[in-house]
Amino acid sequence: MGFGFFGSILVLSMFFKPLPCQQPNTDAFYVSQFLKKMNFTSSPLYNFSAPVCSWQGLLCDAKENVLGLVTSGYGLYGPIPDNTIGKLNKLQTLDLSNNKITALPSDFWSLGSLTTLNLSSNQISGSLTNNIGNFAVLESLDLSSNNFSGEIPAAMSSLSRLRVLKLDGNGFQGSIPLEILNCRSLTLIDISLNKLEGSLPDGFAAAFPKLKTLNLAGNEIKGQDSDFSQMKSITSLNISGNLFQGSVMGMFLEMLEVIDLSRNQFQGHISQVQFNSSYNWSHLIYLDLSENQLSGDIFPHINQAQNLKYLNLAFNRFARQEFPRIFMLQDLEFLNLSKASLAGHVPSEIAELSNLHTLDLSENHLSGQIPLLPTKNLQVLDVSHNNLSGEIPLPLLQKLQWMERFNFSYNNLTLCASEFSSETFQAEFYGSLNSCPIAANLGLIKRKATKHKGLKLALALTLSMVCLLAGLLFLAIGCRRKSSTWTVKQTSYKEEQNISGPFSFHTDSTTWVADVKQATSVPVVIFEKPLLNITFADLLSATSSFDRGTLLAEGKFGPVYRGFLPGGIHVAVKVLVHGSTLTDHEAARELEYLGRIKHPNLVPLTGYCVAGDQRIAIYDYMENGNLQNLLHDLPLGVQTTEDWSMDTWEEDDNNGIQNVGSEGLLTTWRFRHKIALGTARALAFLHHGCSPPLIHRDVKASSVYLDYNLEPRLSDFGLAKVFGSGLDEEIARGSPGYVPPEFSDPDNNCPTTKSDVYCFGVVLFELITGKKSVGDDYPEDKDATLVSWVRGLVRKNQGPRAIDSKIRDTGPEHEMVEALKIAYLCTADVPSKRPSMQQIVGLLKDIESAVHQ
Repeated sequence: MGFGFFGSILVLSMFFKPLPCQQPNTDAFYVSQFLKKMNFTSSPLYNFSAPVCSWQGLLCDAKENVLGLVTSGYGLYGPIPDNTIGKLNKLQTLDLSNNKITALPSDFWSLGSLTTLNLSSNQISGSLTNNIGNFAVLESLDLSSNNFSGEIPAAMSSLSRLRVLKLDGNGFQGSIPLEILNCRSLTLIDISLNKLEGSLPDGFAAAFPKLKTLNLAGNEIKGQDSDFSQMKSITSLNISGNLFQGSVMGMFLEMLEVIDLSRNQFQGHISQVQFNSSYNWSHLIYLDLSENQLSGDIFPHINQAQNLKYLNLAFNRFARQEFPRIFMLQDLEFLNLSKASLAGHVPSEIAELSNLHTLDLSENHLSGQIPLLPTKNLQVLDVSHNNLSGEIPLPLLQKLQWMERFNFSYNNLTLCASEFSSETFQAEFYGSLNSCPIAANLGLIKRKATKHKGLKLALALTLSMVCLLAGLLFLAIGCRRKSSTWTVKQTSYKEEQNISGPFSFHTDSTTWVADVKQATSVPVVIFEKPLLNITFADLLSATSSFDRGTLLAEGKFGPVYRGFLPGGIHVAVKVLVHGSTLTDHEAARELEYLGRIKHPNLVPLTGYCVAGDQRIAIYDYMENGNLQNLLHDLPLGVQTTEDWSMDTWEEDDNNGIQNVGSEGLLTTWRFRHKIALGTARALAFLHHGCSPPLIHRDVKASSVYLDYNLEPRLSDFGLAKVFGSGLDEEIARGSPGYVPPEFSDPDNNCPTTKSDVYCFGVVLFELITGKKSVGDDYPEDKDATLVSWVRGLVRKNQGPRAIDSKIRDTGPEHEMVEALKIAYLCTADVPSKRPSMQQIVGLLKDIESAVHQ
């Protein structure tokens, strides 16, 4: 009997064997304990009864050791307990950003295999101990936006492989430690917005030969301009809000694109900065010298900085002078010359600066009338405290109601201000003459598309009955506007008639309508700044009411606009105008999920907005355009509405990237290989780092962007899912030139990871050959495509013939031929014969060491 009883117990124990995630002393157990103890117990993305390595955000090896853990924005809060993630001995990547974590466990410092650590945007307090030196192989450290205090530990000297160091937005004190000079691999240092003081360590500039970005802003660091003279690779320098002195002449280093020296103690005549020196002024995009003690004349040859977008020279001690000649700066978006001792008239040529978003000319000695200003994109205007006179131009007056901020006070101006409240008139037009003739502002009344139109018509008491009836007729027509949701020249898009809304926007080939009754009632979600109260009204303001002037592209999913959201967030706003089969809640949940997908080679989804039937995706703005334009030397600004397949984010005018496409980095094999490897890593992450695998569906050259640091980033991942099953079949099955052969079978309409691999192979062919996926001629075969032409050459062992002449002499030919063979494998006719993206990353890395020597 005893044997039978214990035998039954043994059999039952086999049936009730603990799940893998419940077995102690395993990585799966430690991860599940971590999430449960950090109050993350339920989510539609997780099945706690499934193997841990199948969960979203985890990357494991074949032995189920956890190599990567990403829980950014999961709502985790409190201190991390011991015996959880501190036991993941093989962990290489850890991203716990955007949570409410308050403290780290004692065993955290035993994670000696970490190469990437991101704890940004939490609530971790206390000092950073010398245990940080245990992370000897760490390459990226981000502790920004926490509550760390005390000194930066000397043990930083052990992080010799560190490339990215972000300690900004904390309370670090003391001086920058001398030991940091041992981190010679650093390419980015951001220790801004702390309480640091003292001087830079001796030899600071020479210690970092690879440094590209340095941000010391918002501290009390002392120094001289000579402290930076040996930074030969620096492209972005921000030392705003410190105690630096000396002349700015030595600060214009050879490769700088961003220079922010504001709120320091620099002196001297900036006119002495030589425009014919070794500094290439065409590199300059951002220049802020405001709130210093600079004197003399403003740069006499500033027009040579033709790619300049941001210029701030406010609050200095310049000599009295006329308005600077800046009218060749066609890309200029921000201009602040407040308290710059300007005298005379505002020249009429300022109207040529059509991209201006902000113009501040306050506290000068300007006289005469306000000329016709560039109102197309203008959102901020301040001309207060001058000697301006005459009437405010009518086009400018009509624009004011749509602007974020304006101020005309303390001048001698005349205007008809019946459109503005008495409070606004006192605050923004103080000292001006309010002179309205009878019914003078009928044009303004008609332009106001708000619910207050009836009230404003009633205020025009002196209008005749005929005018009143005409106005009411105008209102009746305006309230009954009808428009299609999405109308384009391609027949594949279906028109949906009888859909109307108060916000209707037209681009060159499209019309879309947001059925939003009150713009301020529709929230915009920004993932990393959830406390910002941003609404659809802010999107209207950021994009000038989705004006054509802010239109960047008209792609498959809808038009893309450029804008600046409150808080200075530079974004690309993509309006997903196709009718979705998902409910608002389902679409929001899908966009929330996509927002949590982070990878250095993916374009980050910054936020979203559900406005009527439209889903609006908000992305980080990619400054350096996309591969389609750069690789094939399309002239910047020549983006037509016919070119609907290109999701290009290029600006209207030359933004300085043209040289990259024709004579710069893209003419080197090394840089093209970097783009190929980065794009492959992005796809590998989507396929193998997401559970279930995320299929891109539309990989192409115009989906690959270059960010501010010229790192490749893949865009538009996951957008097809936002539409549910209602997405047009053509969109789901790819773009011309990138369609896998299996899609020719009408019964095979399901994109897979292998179809993504095929599309990547086409992009790789483009990188090596310099030819387009479609549209190029091949003399030996008029009917050939890029894929058939290159594959034919590879089969004949004539691969070198396909190599782009621009890069042929910039690297070993055999490496380019090897890359051709990789693309050959990717574009195999049979999907099962194509390698996985993980294998492709390995193959490309095999030639990486030779390429990057």
